[in-house]
Amino acid sequence: MARHTGLDYIGIPVWCAYIPNGRSIAISQGKGLSDDDAKVSAIMEALERVVANAPSVPVRRASARNLSADSLAFHSLSCLIGRHQREIDPDEEVDWGLGCDLLTNRTVYVPVDAAVLDRTRRNRFWMSSDGLASGNTLDEAILHGVLERIERDAYCLWQIGSEDSRLASCIDPTCINDPVLDGLIARVEGAGLDIRLFNMTTGLGVPSITAVMGARGPYRQGARFVEITGGSGAHLSMARAAIRAVTEAVQSRMTYISGARDDIPAELFRMPAPAETLRSLDAVPNGRVTVTPVQPGGVTDHLRMVVEALRAHNVGPAIALPLAPQSLPFHVVKVFVPALENPAGARQFTFGPRSLAKAIFS
Repeated sequence: MARHTGLDYIGIPVWCAYIPNGRSIAISQGKGLSDDDAKVSAIMEALERVVANAPSVPVRRASARNLSADSLAFHSLSCLIGRHQREIDPDEEVDWGLGCDLLTNRTVYVPVDAAVLDRTRRNRFWMSSDGLASGNTLDEAILHGVLERIERDAYCLWQIGSEDSRLASCIDPTCINDPVLDGLIARVEGAGLDIRLFNMTTGLGVPSITAVMGARGPYRQGARFVEITGGSGAHLSMARAAIRAVTEAVQSRMTYISGARDDIPAELFRMPAPAETLRSLDAVPNGRVTVTPVQPGGVTDHLRMVVEALRAHNVGPAIALPLAPQSLPFHVVKVFVPALENPAGARQFTFGPRSLAKAIFS
């Protein structure tokens, strides 16, 4: 473990966990409102990846046709097939893991390889930590995974359309009326940086915020790609979503300052910042944002609310596949929601139906 907070002058805690024998990236980062929060965040992200390197999932070796013949529900997750890879043939035997569709509470088989994060071997599926999540309880892990999928979907949809529409979604963080968020913004601005928040909440109604952060005014001229960072968050509480976006933008900045990712190519540090990204820092907050109070309840209640939002908009299935052995004192899951959009990656299918619908009809 290492404390990276002091490498920058913002002061928002960022910690780093090193996994020298990791089979994906060897370094995981965590952010939070305190050192303990950031340290736990880094540790849990590292543990998620270690578990996903070799998931502890009971497998059923079968073909899709065999599963159908046995009246067993399954999803081949064709939307996650890697670039230049072939889809699962109906008669091809593969390893399936038993997940649960959160919308119907019924079991459903998914290809285990779709959850594996081991870059030392070939995989027909796009390998990503998207939807990979951990928690003290299974419900907590699933909630984090579903919220991440909603966040990534919202960001993909937000990027589709005109630049003017994105700039018009800029919001004034003081309208959220949260002292913790106000304190984070004050720290960022006190360090001589500009930050803008954008409301990218979709029709699902789960608050989703993205943040863009970079040098102020004249110091922004000639900025490199790595000098303008961003972060996103989704949560039933708009304040929590915004806090996640801001702290993630700070963490992303620290990633470049520390060089703490072994998957970032050297040429990225020489690339200029995109003009549109620079213009986003000059966006003018457009009116007030409607903040809906979060209904009281615990993790299980919040998971139910999020799942109900998916169900109400016919966004399913939402499949949770447990990955961690029962001997571990925490839970790790991979959440698949095929109908939601996926972040950029080396997939055979770049866009899903929601992106295509917005591109065509917006």
